Amino acid sequence: MAKRDYYEVLGVPKNSGADDIKKAYRKKALEYHPDKNQGDKAAEDKFKEAAEAYEVLSDDDKRARYDRHGHAAFEGVGGGGASSYEGMSMDDILRRFGFDTDDVFGEFFGGGRRRSGGGRPRGERGSNLRVRVKMTLEEIATGVKKKIKVRKQVPCTTCNGSGARDGAVDTCTTCRGSGMVGRVSNTPFGMMQTTAACPTCGGTGSTAKSPCNVCKGDGRVFGEETIDIDIPAGVNDGIQLSMSGKGNAGAKGGPAGDLIISIEEEPHEHFTREGNNIVFELYINMADAALGAKIEVPTLDGRARMTIPAGTQSGKILRLRDKGLPQLQAYERGDQLVHVNVWTPKKLNEEEKQLLERLRDMPNFQPSPGKDDKGFFDRIRDAFS
Repeated sequence: MAKRDYYEVLGVPKNSGADDIKKAYRKKALEYHPDKNQGDKAAEDKFKEAAEAYEVLSDDDKRARYDRHGHAAFEGVGGGGASSYEGMSMDDILRRFGFDTDDVFGEFFGGGRRRSGGGRPRGERGSNLRVRVKMTLEEIATGVKKKIKVRKQVPCTTCNGSGARDGAVDTCTTCRGSGMVGRVSNTPFGMMQTTAACPTCGGTGSTAKSPCNVCKGDGRVFGEETIDIDIPAGVNDGIQLSMSGKGNAGAKGGPAGDLIISIEEEPHEHFTREGNNIVFELYINMADAALGAKIEVPTLDGRARMTIPAGTQSGKILRLRDKGLPQLQAYERGDQLVHVNVWTPKKLNEEEKQLLERLRDMPNFQPSPGKDDKGFFDRIRDAFS
């Protein structure tokens, strides 16, 4: 089934500000939260769909890419989607975006709500990790799999990420294992009871009998991990790809953050990039320009033979179809544009000077531009049209 437009999912226009998007997401989260729709799988799916939309539209970079490329901007490397939230409780999803879940839902449930998702409470989510990956135009043309080594926070192997020595924990005496505590606050509508993460255990529901002597009770240490990444063909310089759960480990068994991969396009020896087209500067001599010639030029996948028509003028742009770069997550492909430069020799011997002197005043060597001889900017416009 095709994904719905993210603005449609949240019910906001495309020119909405950040505050309006945040309010719309809170409304959708409240409407479809499983605590209000127990046993309703459709509501849970809509809850995750709204979270997916908010994750993109609340981030300026992701929103700009979505506005330009739609859903295709996030396909490929761990590209988001509802599947990114598998294994996370609904409250974990809300906390991922910095929401206090109890402030959002306290007035609705009166402070007596259950913890969504069941199971043992989890610790704080880890932070995202950002890396830059350099790519050549050849790699961008085909897509590539790379291995990268990153230094990051990883779960402590001594305590298995619990933060407790020998894994020994006690039920938190403050929240009695629920990970949540109640609080009462004054509002314009009277007294309101809400719940919040327990300050003693940080919402985990347990405390260590003795802190782990390696991680000092945090549940994580610094280490290295080699990660396989699959970068799709057609990416652009500066585009960001996301791998869910490959960032820094969370404290005391909490979920890991994401790995954000920023693409850096390396300069090429022969080509410059113009969108999905690549441009090659070809230099030919005066004889080849006047008489025509067959020459070979480099391409991203080898070499190609092409014909230089007789009478080619300097600045002429020739096109090699489908020899450019593919469009990200699409079937279209750009072209290779060959910009012809007629080389004027800088040094001449006596014989060469005499030959050119004989040619200088001949009728066919007198400039006579016609209507087909377009200016530079006209040729550029035609090449990219």
